[in-house]
Amino acid sequence: MANAPDTPAAKQLFSALPAIGADGWLPSGPGVLHRPSPNHDARPNAEDPYLLVIHNISLPPGVFQGNCIIDFFQNCLDINADPWFENIRDVHVSAHFLIRRDGAIVQFVPTVLRAWHAGVSVFEGREHCNDFSIGIELEGADTVPYTDAQYARLDQLADVIRTRHPIRAVQGHQHIAPGRKTDPGEAFDWARFWGRR
Repeated sequence: MANAPDTPAAKQLFSALPAIGADGWLPSGPGVLHRPSPNHDARPNAEDPYLLVIHNISLPPGVFQGNCIIDFFQNCLDINADPWFENIRDVHVSAHFLIRRDGAIVQFVPTVLRAWHAGVSVFEGREHCNDFSIGIELEGADTVPYTDAQYARLDQLADVIRTRHPIRAVQGHQHIAPGRKTDPGEAFDWARFWGRR
């Protein structure tokens, strides 16, 4: 939690996260929202995920405010709100979690189910990473530094996920879909993330 803002609200926001339940949901509370997405399905053979995938997203690109990401993952984005949204008119995706710029966490899909976050992907020679991974989106862009709050929350969230699931590897979307995806991009400080583990 180093570098978290020193305010009463931030102290509440950055309190320890509770354990993920048997149902795959992180209990809602201060700084944790549930916004269920329809864009998920069952994991093949009810496989326990072992890969954590880190992404970034901003909608429109480079805009870090509002609820467009949430609306997009819930299939209710107003396509007419920005011309760029035509590019994603018929796209149906999700992630398990979103960490906003202020460190707030939004959960869309329980970790025991398959979120549609990785697309065409491969890890250790195995394709279809959605089958065996958990996806975390950081509100951001490839070349914009992530916030201290996001690193603090990512650290906490990774720990509670590892307590619930046998996570043995962490990859960026760029690593499992090279040439197709670039996130979380050059702005993500992998040394800082691993240094907190």
